Amino acid sequence: MTDLDIAKTVTLKPITQISEMFGINPDDIEMYGKYKAKIPLQYINKEKAQKSNLILVSAISPTPAGEGKTTMSIGLSEGLNRLNKKTTVVLREPSLGPVFGIKGGATGGGYSQVLPMEDINLHFTGDFSAIEKAHNLLAAIIDNNIQSKTNSLQLDPRTISWKRVVDLNDRALRRVIVGLGGTTSGIPRETGFDITAASEIMAILCLAQNITDLKTRLGKIFIGYTFNKQPIYAKDLKAEGAMAALLKDAIKPNLVQTIEGNPAIIHGGPFANIAQGTNSVIATLMGMSHSEYTVTEAGFGFDLGAEKFFDIKCQSAGLKPKAVVLTTTIRALKYHGGADLKSLTEENIEVLKNGLPNLEKHLENIAKFNVIPVIAINKFSSDTQAEIDVIKTFAAAKQIKIAVADIWAKGGEGALDLAQQVIDVVESPHSDFKPLYNWKSPVKTKIETIAKEIYGAEHVDYTAKAKSHLQKISDLKLDHLPVCIAKTQKSLSDNPKLLGRPKDFIITVREIEIAAGAGFLIPITGDIMRMPGLPAHPASEHIDINDNGEISGLF
Repeated sequence: MTDLDIAKTVTLKPITQISEMFGINPDDIEMYGKYKAKIPLQYINKEKAQKSNLILVSAISPTPAGEGKTTMSIGLSEGLNRLNKKTTVVLREPSLGPVFGIKGGATGGGYSQVLPMEDINLHFTGDFSAIEKAHNLLAAIIDNNIQSKTNSLQLDPRTISWKRVVDLNDRALRRVIVGLGGTTSGIPRETGFDITAASEIMAILCLAQNITDLKTRLGKIFIGYTFNKQPIYAKDLKAEGAMAALLKDAIKPNLVQTIEGNPAIIHGGPFANIAQGTNSVIATLMGMSHSEYTVTEAGFGFDLGAEKFFDIKCQSAGLKPKAVVLTTTIRALKYHGGADLKSLTEENIEVLKNGLPNLEKHLENIAKFNVIPVIAINKFSSDTQAEIDVIKTFAAAKQIKIAVADIWAKGGEGALDLAQQVIDVVESPHSDFKPLYNWKSPVKTKIETIAKEIYGAEHVDYTAKAKSHLQKISDLKLDHLPVCIAKTQKSLSDNPKLLGRPKDFIITVREIEIAAGAGFLIPITGDIMRMPGLPAHPASEHIDINDNGEISGLF
């Protein structure tokens, strides 16, 4: 059975029932049909949130075989609920780019899903559309100001860094020329498109704590310079009010349910290889306000999403996670050990052992934040006991807790051992979260700390363009901002071909983008792009809808 087939066997609870379980008056939620709703921000209680146990689910370096962090997050939340720990899972919203591309959706799988999966994976409650419109409104205002003869800030078009966005994988839009068509159609200039998940508006929405904070952050968006070399921000264009108005509903977190009928919050969707890769601060605080345990995930491997979760989101919002669940699969470890994709379902102990250094490095990285990990083996039917025992022996030698989680096939029941291991860590006094670096450190120090400590790089190189950007950051007095490094998810290095645990490599920073509104800097490494492309046979080829409105082909 496919994930969609399994989802269709479930009788969903009305969202009003879910809101009551969550502790919110059904009359206060904003309904989006029978099974989706938005939660008013007034239901965040920071005093209660401080008493909740925040659990982060991360993973080893991703492989084409897939590791299943979202599935693990959902399964763990179900397991904790079965052990009578009131738990909410808080996740990101899927982007249509991966849904129609190669990666697929982001609602979990098997018997560890959030529902209604079709709606969540497609337009959901319109948050991405609102973010896209707010972003492109600013782009339109910028070009209008350049064109205007009566209301011009004298923006130098050559310095404008603000692109447009669309929530699709469309490589043809990476670099475009706008303003063609004569004097009434604008000033021709080169620009481009990013995917919506990479928008600074997405990052801002996910770090803002209320409407006032949202407007302040929107106003701080850096646009470019005037011909007289003066910096221009969105507030100079008087754009932040209108942009915030477009986001008035998108800022509210979305309430849905797990396949076992427990509350789930899904909100925001920045990618982790090009943005901070976690759901919104508002959603996390909402979950923590109404739960004893709050389970969340950060995109891709620990070196990307989790590092940014800890160093950007947690520092910004004052969050202190109690444990990290590090998701791994036997298939992924064999891939990092040198196995061919076609042979990953065949038992191969030696290759599996060769892949363990990747797991080892991520565990070492978790320790740098002074948080206790639990290894979670996401079980597949091809896994053999001998292979499972290899990882258990490895964990025992390092005195690290480990559990086999059969979550796809069994849901919460398959996560009971993992849930108990997490409870044991939370109830022990050993985790005491600390960030990796101080925001006040020099920008190069922050970049090199992450590159050397988390990635394992020997050295960091900067192109001439990156060096000029460092000077610009200094001139704008933005040195105090944290860094959100854009890097391939496929390797600990910036070279996607270096699997396992590469050593003695150099990280190359080719440019540094400024996201002053979001409150971070984006050093871009290697060949990473902020607008993905579609594969030769995209997932869209298999998605269809019949005359009864039933969707097929979604995973």
